[in-house]
Amino acid sequence: MDVQTIGVLVTATSVTIAAIYYTMTLRTSQKNMRATLETRQAQLFMQMYEHWSDAVFHEAATDIRKTSWAGYIDFQSKVLENPEKYKSFGTMIRFYEGIGVLVKEKLIDLRFVSLLMAGDVKQFWEQIEPIIEPWRKAWNYPRLASETEYLGKSLLKYMDEHPELKT
Repeated sequence: MDVQTIGVLVTATSVTIAAIYYTMTLRTSQKNMRATLETRQAQLFMQMYEHWSDAVFHEAATDIRKTSWAGYIDFQSKVLENPEKYKSFGTMIRFYEGIGVLVKEKLIDLRFVSLLMAGDVKQFWEQIEPIIEPWRKAWNYPRLASETEYLGKSLLKYMDEHPELKT
């Protein structure tokens, strides 16, 4: 073998080794990113669970579940104009708005929400769905409760696709 051939072989071997090393590094990096994402989702889930199981949230949810209304005007007088009910309702709607954002942005899997609180989300969404549009119009706020709406509709669709989760 001459020197030129040896040089070409060394170069080719070096490029091959570099490509293999790069591929291995990339795979390791992807595994680490996936593990980080899963860890972050677990942390978000636990924060969501802690808030959902908190006594203040439970009291608010119970208060709102026991309150019924027939249309927006009735909702306004029973909830929006009643400081205690408004506080309870605000606690719930803010929580579900936050969960809706996390699900919409794929920061937490809808499956997690479904496994933990499908019944609660479904019940709350079905309770407020009839008053959402009139409420938006009354307040001139087209995005009012839009993430709760996204969460509610997404969960109902998910539950249809996964009948084992029906509540």
